[in-house]
Amino acid sequence: MYYVYLLESESLPGRRYVGLSSDLKRRFQDHNTGKSTHTAKYKPWRLVTYVAFSNRSKAEEFERYLKSGSGHAFAKKRLWQPLFAKAPKGATPAKRASAKQDAERMGFEPMIRL
Repeated sequence: MYYVYLLESESLPGRRYVGLSSDLKRRFQDHNTGKSTHTAKYKPWRLVTYVAFSNRSKAEEFERYLKSGSGHAFAKKRLWQPLFAKAPKGATPAKRASAKQDAERMGFEPMIRL
């Protein structure tokens, strides 16, 4: 499997990174231990979303797309927010926090499998 993943810095919220790896756990550890020169100064990172592909070229194509202008817009609307932590539109802040806590308690991870 090949993973396109989206990270957000915990030390500098709003600092984001999109990457590709065939070993997501190892690569995530690399980012958080400073082994990646591009992300070392913004560690620690949290994994926001990942998309799994069985085809490397499709994964590379999707990563390139996410780094393009229209891909940025798509990711902002669809991928940077946890998929299972959304409360209904118009919900109060307390309802939104409750939806996020429910998702975390149930062990949901934001993931799309292609």
